[in-house]
Amino acid sequence: MLSPMSQADEDFDTPILAGSAPSDYERYLNTEELLSLQKGPDEWVHRDELLFQVVHQSSELWLKLATSDVEEATRFVTERDVAEGARLLRRPLRCLRYATDQLDMLEELSPWEYQEIRKVLGHGSGFDSPGWRGMREALPRLGQAFHARRRDAGLSIAELYVQRREHDALYRLAESMIELDEWCQQWRVRHYRVVARVIGDGVVGTQGTPVEVLGKLVQTVVFPELWDVRNELTARSKAESV
Repeated sequence: MLSPMSQADEDFDTPILAGSAPSDYERYLNTEELLSLQKGPDEWVHRDELLFQVVHQSSELWLKLATSDVEEATRFVTERDVAEGARLLRRPLRCLRYATDQLDMLEELSPWEYQEIRKVLGHGSGFDSPGWRGMREALPRLGQAFHARRRDAGLSIAELYVQRREHDALYRLAESMIELDEWCQQWRVRHYRVVARVIGDGVVGTQGTPVEVLGKLVQTVVFPELWDVRNELTARSKAESV
């Protein structure tokens, strides 16, 4: 019987995964294809096209992961594993933080020089982001799964918060949901301020939408009932104190 190759005999410099890239790292991550997805110097109308594309493409990757994790958390909650669903929601929260923080890079664009980039965007708009479209579709399904488990427990939303120690997993799920909502809102606020800083807040965007519309969208929330219950709890506490 052949003995396995010892670690000392193994050639770690030779790739063993399928592909033509010079290392397994590059083959597994498809770096050749990934790094070819941005325009090269011979295609730029301005060198900051690279910055613009890297920020937006990496945002789409983080949002792809966030959507996948929200969908998986929804599956757990639907199957009544609320604790695991609540745990998994911590990951898309980090994704949204990363997607929001990297908007800072867009403020390094010169407002005048960005006008050159803007001319080659066609009708491209953040409204068409597949990552945000995925999140908009996934989050309401998460809400439906949450409310199904809450009704199973015979609780109103207010009762869940009052009795949180008896329903810890469901409470943590609700708090992660509202935190997701909050980070979506923070992204909208940050995005609006970046756009206003770079092209102004009194102009029309590349898709024909006035920039001021972005400002009006910052109040949009996915789970209004989780925000409204705060008012109910405050009123309830005040009434009980009388």
